[in-house]
Amino acid sequence: MKKNTAPGAIADINVTPMVDVMLVLLIIFMVITPMLSKGVSVDMVKTRNPIAMQAADKSDAVVIAVARDGKTYLNTTQTPPSELAPKVKDLLTNRLDKTVFIKGDQRAKYEVVMEVVANLQAAGVDQVGLLTEQLQEKGRSESQSASPAGQ
Repeated sequence: MKKNTAPGAIADINVTPMVDVMLVLLIIFMVITPMLSKGVSVDMVKTRNPIAMQAADKSDAVVIAVARDGKTYLNTTQTPPSELAPKVKDLLTNRLDKTVFIKGDQRAKYEVVMEVVANLQAAGVDQVGLLTEQLQEKGRSESQSASPAGQ
């Protein structure tokens, strides 16, 4: 009688499961990344003819948000307006573009926005961009824009 023996071990690595897992992770990151918005979301003022400012969308842009309840946020960190000057000054050291963007909620008190602007002036900021949204008309979509407010 003849003995049946098992075939020899295959030395090749099967990478198909690894590729499947990597593709799933890639899809997950592609879906989640746009959801990671910079800063605090506020209901910005809508204007008819805003000026588009792509510098506000950069990852290193300094954005100050003024919420409806009067709280101010430096990027994502809640910061009182009185403490903005030294923090913004530190962020702008060794930078060529010293523009700071302010996005205020349309129901925020104007007094708080002006206090933020005054504290930015104390920090030596001479270029301030006020972020607004395009007023939505028939068949048009909203886009983030800014109104320049320099000295």
